[in-house]
Amino acid sequence: MQVYSGMDVITNKVPEAERHGVEHLLMGFKSPGEQYVVGQWVQDALKAIDETHKRNEIPIVVGGTSYWIQHLMFPNRLAVDKDSSPMPAGRTPMSQELADIVAALPLHLLALFNCLPLHPPSAATDPDAAFNLHTLLSMLDLPVANRWHWRDTRKVLRSLGVIKETGKRASEIIMDQTNDLASSKPRFIEFEFTWLLSEIRALRQIATAASREESSSDSAGVKTDYTLGIYQSIGYKEFHDYLTASEPSEKGFDAAVEHMKVSTRQYAKRQVGWIRNKLLPAVNTANAEEAVTPTYLLDATALDSWDKNVRGLGVQLTEDFLAKREMADPLSLSESARKMMLIDSKAVDPASVLNARQKRICHVCTLHIDRPFMVEEGREWEAHRNTRVHRKLAAKGQQSEHGEVHQQRKTKRDEASTRN
Repeated sequence: MQVYSGMDVITNKVPEAERHGVEHLLMGFKSPGEQYVVGQWVQDALKAIDETHKRNEIPIVVGGTSYWIQHLMFPNRLAVDKDSSPMPAGRTPMSQELADIVAALPLHLLALFNCLPLHPPSAATDPDAAFNLHTLLSMLDLPVANRWHWRDTRKVLRSLGVIKETGKRASEIIMDQTNDLASSKPRFIEFEFTWLLSEIRALRQIATAASREESSSDSAGVKTDYTLGIYQSIGYKEFHDYLTASEPSEKGFDAAVEHMKVSTRQYAKRQVGWIRNKLLPAVNTANAEEAVTPTYLLDATALDSWDKNVRGLGVQLTEDFLAKREMADPLSLSESARKMMLIDSKAVDPASVLNARQKRICHVCTLHIDRPFMVEEGREWEAHRNTRVHRKLAAKGQQSEHGEVHQQRKTKRDEASTRN
């Protein structure tokens, strides 16, 4: 979010005074409502890194979402890695097999494919449009469609866009990547990855400043779409009700702050999950072939120990890395590092990732066929089956089935009696 101009507090931009003359690139150069996707950022970041290397300087990539950083570190994992534009003018011809499938689509889905929306529809306000997009993807690329919930319109639309941009299904591209051994190797020969672990603090002060920034944005007549650009940042939608109330109250402000805390914790949890489940397995796989990626976690939860636990350790690790000295054992830095970085071995090849986390329709809990209740396979599915709502609906369904069977038997007996 720091790529967008303005809203410095919400996006936690480094103040000018704290930059100490160090140039910060790709910061504040996009308009607030402009869409900017990971592929575009990777291309821009590569240019900035190349320019830094040409000046004989060391680039430091600071996140931000670890999802974007992983795609910078490991190439050939995006469906469209070379062309970062969302919808290029030229189209790659489809294979005859895929073209035949497209031609055989129902007319309303064919029309939708030929004229995909520029922005993903909201499943909350336009569920029909959301479900139609998912149905279209299911008919064109079922393995990928099975990964996305029909309500996740952004990912569904992007997967459809891949087909139009490349002339190939995303699942085909992923299988090609699996056969490319280079996809498991890092893009850069030598780099060090450091991860900070911290707790939520001072959110009330941040929230106060955030509400002022959003208020000034509203007063300036800026259109707010919480699915685009900077408006996806935590702090915008959380304060919407407070700022749009006819009479903003302290109670409303407190509720917005609490909402912001919950969103921040959820985001932090997702980031930790991504690092442990995606990034670290990819790094470990690369290191199994050639140890090139020292990875460290610095525990920043105790601010009074910042100089010792974060600043001092970070400087020492960086100096050792640059001097090519023997590096410290990542698990030895702290108890947090040991717990967080000890992970089970996982397959990270694209095909395994594609087949993981498939969504499954719960027919028991689906009340409308065009609004399927979808749950991720595995632990989430087992947990769902044990929920009170599922068990209740399942029991009700069994009773209904027994009733239908009983009625069918009664009808047959009546028919037999009539014949006699």
